[in-house]
Amino acid sequence: MPDRPVSRSTHRRRRIVLAAVIALVLLLAWPVGLLIWANGRIQHVEALSGAAATPGVTYLLAGSDSRADGAIEDTTTTGQRTDTIMLLTAPANGTPSLVSLPRDTYVDIPGVGPGKLNAAFAYGGAPLLVQTVEQLTGITVDHYVEVGMGGVVSIVDGVGGVELCWDSDVDDVDSGMVWTAGCHEVNGTDALAFARMRKSDPTGDIGRGQRQQQVIQAVMGKLKGPSLLEPGRQLNLVRVATDNLVTDPDTGILALGRMALTFRNATGPGGFRGAPPIADPDYRPGDLGSTVLLDETAAPVFWQQVLDGTLPTQTEQEEQAG
Repeated sequence: MPDRPVSRSTHRRRRIVLAAVIALVLLLAWPVGLLIWANGRIQHVEALSGAAATPGVTYLLAGSDSRADGAIEDTTTTGQRTDTIMLLTAPANGTPSLVSLPRDTYVDIPGVGPGKLNAAFAYGGAPLLVQTVEQLTGITVDHYVEVGMGGVVSIVDGVGGVELCWDSDVDDVDSGMVWTAGCHEVNGTDALAFARMRKSDPTGDIGRGQRQQQVIQAVMGKLKGPSLLEPGRQLNLVRVATDNLVTDPDTGILALGRMALTFRNATGPGGFRGAPPIADPDYRPGDLGSTVLLDETAAPVFWQQVLDGTLPTQTEQEEQAG
């Protein structure tokens, strides 16, 4: 018995079903493929100390000011150092926090002795910086993330620039920051100068920490919206991130994604961003020059609040100030 001819409507339905199946397969395969590709691109460095875990999840972010990436023309400065040291914590419950540690914080560097916090990175790279921060705060670092100066430029340019605000006119030769008081849309190069400027700021490292946090907040603010669902946009952002970040071996693309969410929460109205309690911003012990001395009474309480998630949120701080 001859086969019955297939109607046009049946052919059409089959094509629709086939197209739907292919679309579903691609939809499921794309994020898996993107994840595998991204994980294979991440650069790693041994950094973690293996100390016993503390509550929540804590990320140590270090901004390396090595001139090796060419972001800044400087033939006289050599070696590794870090001008940006931040502790980002997602507690088990409560307030997420982004805390800037002044680079000149007076610390006891394991195996070295008294010194400035950023000297730990110069002496022993990421591992010694992690150990020094853990000893200072009593908080175990779960993830280490390092970005170079060129990385800041690339990341800001990768999100299409950001809006930054500062209330003073600035013309700082060392950082290259030239600023008219107010808010301005800037590219990566200007954002880097904004984040690096210190000498023209009467508050020194404290003001620099505030600007660095503002740059992060501005970048996080651009990572939202329908455009993030576009494959081309996703590829570009992953490429920029993996080209410019170095992490510990256990920190992959999923951990970086969780870090981005924690950044957004910590810099939003329900989070805390700031610095630890400071007793003396110009403490001069021995031959170390000017250092930043944390308050030996208030700082331990502050670090416990970081772990417990009991720091006041941005909204609560504004309500108290008002």
